[in-house]
Amino acid sequence: MLADHALNDVVAQIRDDQWAMEMPPSFATRRTDRRLTLREIVNYHAYDDSWVPDMLAGKTMAEAGVDKFKGDLLGEQPKLRFAEIVAKACAAVTGLDDLDRTVHLSFGEFPARGYLWQTNMFRGLRAHDIAKVIGIHFELPEALVQGIWDEISPHAEEWRAIGVFPAAVPVPDDAPLLDRLLGLTGRDPKAL
Repeated sequence: MLADHALNDVVAQIRDDQWAMEMPPSFATRRTDRRLTLREIVNYHAYDDSWVPDMLAGKTMAEAGVDKFKGDLLGEQPKLRFAEIVAKACAAVTGLDDLDRTVHLSFGEFPARGYLWQTNMFRGLRAHDIAKVIGIHFELPEALVQGIWDEISPHAEEWRAIGVFPAAVPVPDDAPLLDRLLGLTGRDPKAL
């Protein structure tokens, strides 16, 4: 939930004139080779978060409705809609009574704990990335940085080997933990 709140805090600071801005190539997805807009990136996170209640309830995507969250989820008030979606996802997490419950994702079945760590990592790092691109000063909560580090650091090289992360950026061993996390995940802490 820390990652969702962090991402929501960043989205809340997007200026109206920034929604159509093209994102750097590092925001590209496997689904497209064109540069995505900030709105498309945020809408993707809205889509991803929209599935959380159904996934944690044990539903498959087919049971929930594969096309249930297709299209523009942000509407005329993107910040408000995103905040509402995040609130529903966080409520579902708060109501979860079994972290080992099977979650049926589009790419396989996982314990809820693993699903939540995947989303935590993705949203936390994306909050940082979007904050940099839109030019705001935003610091990820220390507990979130530590949690992501603890989850990623033992597996970073195997995840890098399958394309989850680009090459690591060298960072001094005594650098702040956020800088080491960014370097480990292929982000230059000194970049924009």
